[in-house]
Order: sequence, then structure tokens, then C-alpha cells
Amino acid sequence: MILPIIAYGDAVLRKVGKDIDKEYPKLTTLIENMWETMYNASGVGLAAPQIGRPIRIFLVDTSPFADDEGLSEEDQKALSGFKKVFINAQIIEETGEEWNFNEGCLSIPEVREDVARKNTLTIAYMDENFKKHTNTYDGLLARVIQHEYDHIEGILFTDKLSSLKKRLLKGRLVNISKGKIKVDYRMRFPDAKKAR
Repeated sequence: MILPIIAYGDAVLRKVGKDIDKEYPKLTTLIENMWETMYNASGVGLAAPQIGRPIRIFLVDTSPFADDEGLSEEDQKALSGFKKVFINAQIIEETGEEWNFNEGCLSIPEVREDVARKNTLTIAYMDENFKKHTNTYDGLLARVIQHEYDHIEGILFTDKLSSLKKRLLKGRLVNISKGKIKVDYRMRFPDAKKAR
């Protein structure tokens, strides 16, 4: 089932997600619905707060990025076929040079800005079967994971922008929270009090 994506301005996007266990109600269905919702919105990642659940789950499928001709062969290979569910994730370490890349977010449609992030990430998490993993990722793959991880920490990519950029975006962000935007996927807007 395709769920509405929560728009910028909703308090759930600012909550630090809670850990869950394998007894979480209808977890398999929730994960299936998150995949369907993400693909319907042409996303490469989706976190539970973006569908109104303040819990520590996010998922990533970077396959759409793998065809980008502007990427190195190494990045294309890393992104191709990468599809994972991250439950109760904790970043262990972020290292390497910071680099800028243009990011967007399904909860903040039509806003894209350059965001600086460290190149390499080590993260501990459980998969959908609650098997523990600790992996290190770098480049664009690390960035997508960092972006989704921020969601379960109550952080949005716009928080990482300069105060000047934030001021310049303020009107657009207010319009998004009021539902004054056209999107081709279902959204729920905090100030409009309805899903479209």
C-alpha cells in the first residue's frame, strides 16, 4: 500500500526514532509498504518518520543512481543492486574529507541544495530478519545512508545549510508545510490538515 509522505513542518520529522524489536506490529507489511511508497515517489531512500512513524527504520535502494554517466565506474558498481533495510541503526564513525553533493528529499519536494558530508561511514544495524551487521560505505552510497540516518535522528538536510541559505528557502519551506506545492505522489501536509 502506498502511504502518504509526511511534508516538511510536521513534528514527527523532528523526533528521534525509537528502537524496535522483531515483535513490532506488522513489521513485514510496514517494510513492504515503505518500499512501495518509496518507488512510487521515485526515491532512493525512505525513513519511517517520513511516513509518520517515529521509529528507527530506513531503507535504501540506490539502483536508479547506478546508470548516472557522471559517476565513476567504482561508484556505479557500488550503487548497482544495493538494496537494504536498516533497523535500529547507529553510526559508529564518519571519516574522510567532507564533500558537497546536491541533495533533495521526498518530504521537501522541489528543494535541492548542496550538502557537505564526510566521505566514509561505518554503521551498525539490523536487517529485516534482525540479523546484526556492521558495514563501512563510502562515496555516494555513504551519502544516501547518512541522509536517511539523519531522518531517524530528527534531522533534515536543510538543517545542514548555512543560515543565509535557510533564510532564502524559508518561504518555499512554509509553502511546502501548507501544501502549496504540486507533487506527483501522495503527501500529508501539517498545515493543510489533509493528504493529497
